[in-house]
Amino acid sequence: MLKKNILKLIKKNKIFKNISKISDKLNYKTYIIGGFSRNIFLKNKIKLFDIDIVTTGDSYILAKKFSNILSIKNFFVFKRFKTVIVKYNNKNIEFVSTRKEYYNIYNNKPYVKILDNIKDDQKRRDFTINTIAISLNKKSLGKIIDPYNGIKDINKKILKTPINPDKIYYDDPLRMIRAIRFATQLNFKISKESLKSIKRNKYRLRIISIERINLEFNKIILTRKPSIGIKLMYKLGFLSMYLPELLDLNKVQIIHGFTYKNNFIHTLKVIDKISKYTNNLWLKWATLLHDIGKPVSKNFNKKKGWTFYNHEIIGSNMIPYIFYKLKLPIKNNVNYIIKIIRYSNISNILINRKVKLSTIRKFIYKIGYKNIKDLLLLSKCDITTNNYILKKEKIKEIKILYNNIKKINNIERINKIKLHINGDNIMKYFNLPPSKIIGKIKNKIKNYIIEGKINNTLKDTINLMKIIGKKIIKKNE
Repeated sequence: MLKKNILKLIKKNKIFKNISKISDKLNYKTYIIGGFSRNIFLKNKIKLFDIDIVTTGDSYILAKKFSNILSIKNFFVFKRFKTVIVKYNNKNIEFVSTRKEYYNIYNNKPYVKILDNIKDDQKRRDFTINTIAISLNKKSLGKIIDPYNGIKDINKKILKTPINPDKIYYDDPLRMIRAIRFATQLNFKISKESLKSIKRNKYRLRIISIERINLEFNKIILTRKPSIGIKLMYKLGFLSMYLPELLDLNKVQIIHGFTYKNNFIHTLKVIDKISKYTNNLWLKWATLLHDIGKPVSKNFNKKKGWTFYNHEIIGSNMIPYIFYKLKLPIKNNVNYIIKIIRYSNISNILINRKVKLSTIRKFIYKIGYKNIKDLLLLSKCDITTNNYILKKEKIKEIKILYNNIKKINNIERINKIKLHINGDNIMKYFNLPPSKIIGKIKNKIKNYIIEGKINNTLKDTINLMKIIGKKIIKKNE
């Protein structure tokens, strides 16, 4: 039954049909391997946009002929790794020749030796579940080549290496983080042998660029349950190397019987909860880091117990350094995360029914209406109390707050406020040269409109400009 389904998949697929015909003409033995073939045997499929093709012939010739038939122009050659990537219908099709790889102790870039058989190629791969090959040649179409029992390991939900794990992880240390990523994505266990080997070889991760580690860590964060991977990184000693700020949350003190929750465990609960609602990578980063200011702001008061005053501000101030250190993309993302963390507790203030309308308007303007939904989602997921009634009430209040904000913004479009006057008007009226004073006058007028103190009309704006302008100019003389 399984082979019939595989044959049906290959025959229906334009990509595989063409590769099969070209391979037979060239007398190459060609196979589907890696993630695509693995997914055929997985019950919980991961969406894949990549297809890995391995051939006993010349991967460049095979890829070139395939591209010519389908008139594909996106064709990328990586000579050193004997790899060609073809982009077609939003898919990356990677063509490689069967090969053996040799590594040195200083980096993880291999020396490649071309081979003419699939089995030697399979044993160089990272995990048994990624070694499963499916033939694309007409005579053996759909035949499964699985010498390392990858299908069996898929059924057992275990991650194992095809050969000695010390060899696999020493040669390419990034595979240690990939093991954690696959364990998180697939909800698999890493074999005991692999776990021991990773602990022995983790020092090798120093030769891997932080950018490549980020790619794997981001994939962990984007899973439905990131806590699995973060716990493994903690257990295996990678978290102290990569994100020590999270480790500081995993400390609890007791003084005179006063204690507080373990904020590391709390953070993992929150990121798992938010992952049910969103796949926004940067909101998940904000969630992961939303409490990092607590260890710094922590203070003991004999009457009140433990306090964490201003931990949101302290935590948000730590973000630029963390992103710089990890070489994460800073543009736009940092400011977004800073806002989300800085105002992460604001819902508790705004829920208060005595809060003025002007305060809510200011909040919309500061955080940006487009970010409010994300912020309130974090507030909702940050409620981890076991008190069901209290949790239900808080969630209800957040929903009411969001609806109120939505109503206000729909009427007033606070983030799209445009003044009826500009800097030239102010300079002309007060006979001023360009200076910071002009910006101060404009901001003051905008704040009056945001707070609802004046209507955003030409007449009201000019009248306010005359009054406010005189005061600000006098103050700056």
